Amino acid sequence: MSIYEFSCEVDPRYLPEESDPDEGVYAFAYTVTVRNTGQVAAQLIARHWVITDATGRVEQVKGLGVVGHQPLLKPGEGFEYTSWTRLRTPRGTMSGSYFCVAEDGERFDAQIPAFSLSAQRSLH
Repeated sequence: MSIYEFSCEVDPRYLPEESDPDEGVYAFAYTVTVRNTGQVAAQLIARHWVITDATGRVEQVKGLGVVGHQPLLKPGEGFEYTSWTRLRTPRGTMSGSYFCVAEDGERFDAQIPAFSLSAQRSLH
């Protein structure tokens, strides 16, 4: 275990009320819980998302903070937020990373594990 470490859990869900399948618009919300599992306080500075639809089309989203925040998390603290994205297909994946800076100036990336976006219920 690193002394500089954030863990990320994501809970995605389909938003039928914001989607228009006839127009190829599928909206998804995702709630992310970021937790400082390291030993040093650190701040989430920026995000980098890689969003891939079922045709293999990739969109990258980069920016400062998350939903207008750059949370400073002490060891054991967490931050939860909800955001959303749109795809042109009913299925896709997202993954990414957060760029973080620890109190002592050390820089590190926190990986966001890939997760699935699906407009349909799947038995798999």
